[in-house]
Amino acid sequence: MYNIVVFASGNGSTLQSIIDAISENKLEANIPLVVSNNPKAFALERAKKANIPTYLIKEKDNEKMDAELVQVLDKYNIDLIVLAGYLKLIGKGLLSKYTIINTHPALLPKYGGKGMYGMNVHRAVIANHDDYSGVTLHYVNSEYDRGPTIMQTSVKVLPTDTPEDLATRVQTAEKIQLVEVLKSFVQNAYNIK
Repeated sequence: MYNIVVFASGNGSTLQSIIDAISENKLEANIPLVVSNNPKAFALERAKKANIPTYLIKEKDNEKMDAELVQVLDKYNIDLIVLAGYLKLIGKGLLSKYTIINTHPALLPKYGGKGMYGMNVHRAVIANHDDYSGVTLHYVNSEYDRGPTIMQTSVKVLPTDTPEDLATRVQTAEKIQLVEVLKSFVQNAYNIK
């Protein structure tokens, strides 16, 4: 079975889309662990409800956090790590050992980098009167939102959009795109045609 570990810092709606795709047999994968840096993350509740083990990061220092996570994840047979609203920079230890992807609510390279997540992105898109926003799924490297792009999906910005309106449409596109990409990762891993 293809094992996906999900890192999440917040609500976990993207995690839920992966859980749902697996439970509806749309994705042949398993989530052996959900990791968070935030004890109040609703993602942890979503994982528990789905009987998925969780791990709350103890270290605050980035280097120590990286070492902690390498040690914890060594206990699992991991094919892929998905950052789903995870707000911490990934360290060198994890980057050297695992394939890690991130979903970002903008058409990178626009609106990427530290502090550019969630509603911050949607507010910036509206404030700049952009015609399009969207979703970028990319490989993770040592810089926020700078890894090679895997896939992008555009979402039209409507003249009447509030940041919340745009967020709803972008999140819908994000979940569809992520499941599609995860299916291709599974197919490539098992040479499924």
